[in-house]
Amino acid sequence: MQVIFNHVFHSYDADTQLKIDALNDISFKIGDGEFIGLIGHTGSGKSTLVQHMNGLIKPTAGEVYFDGKDISDKDYPIKELRSRVGLVFQYPEHQLFEATVFDDVCFGPKNQGCDKKEAELRAFAALKAAGIDESLFYQSPFDLSGGQKRRVAIAGVLAMKPEVLILDEPTAGLDPKGRDEILELIKNLHETEKITVILVSHSMDDVANFVDRILVMNKGKLVYDAPPKEVFRHVTELEEMGLAIPQVTYAMHALKDAGFNVSTDITTIDEAVREITGKLKKK
Repeated sequence: MQVIFNHVFHSYDADTQLKIDALNDISFKIGDGEFIGLIGHTGSGKSTLVQHMNGLIKPTAGEVYFDGKDISDKDYPIKELRSRVGLVFQYPEHQLFEATVFDDVCFGPKNQGCDKKEAELRAFAALKAAGIDESLFYQSPFDLSGGQKRRVAIAGVLAMKPEVLILDEPTAGLDPKGRDEILELIKNLHETEKITVILVSHSMDDVANFVDRILVMNKGKLVYDAPPKEVFRHVTELEEMGLAIPQVTYAMHALKDAGFNVSTDITTIDEAVREITGKLKKK
């Protein structure tokens, strides 16, 4: 599986005076099994970009390729694409509508053409993978907590067996415990299912802890495409975009400014612990 954006532009209300250029000459490539972070301030073009990945919207100019085929071609099987590229929206209640959790997760496979038995087998496996207890399978999804709804929404996408899983702000509105649980779930799914994951987030700490590569959007343009350590070296530039660096990276900069000989190339707490204890042992 490979996703390629080739000089993609997208404008809303293109033929009117209200024209908004949401994407401006975007080019990048995502390979099989990558864990990508997508960050940017509100209005930077993140949501527009991910909606191109499963054909919800199409480029005003340029091409989006999935496995070497242009998804804008008239004969391209868009329904198949949406089965292969799963999108979990920021607010899971927008995706939940059936009477029970189990029925909700069965909906996607049935829509793909699976028979009742296959849909139920997929739903069971997806709910277990998402960490939903069997005691909740036949409850209304609307009676669940925010974190449980998020898990059910993820299970509904997993049941369709996607090759790419896109999660738009998956921890929004959750308490710290729920946030950590969802992020661990996503990490485990990436490792066990070997699928490509694209994590859209405002949290630099979440991105730094989990992804291998970061795409940074600003005013419809792709300004950085690099590993976390390289991206977070651009402290001033990111702050000018209304973004930040991980809190632990700020802490390491503060230690450096205070005269401690520590690396500022630290993006996770585990790295900071190793760096600081290592320096103390040398002393």
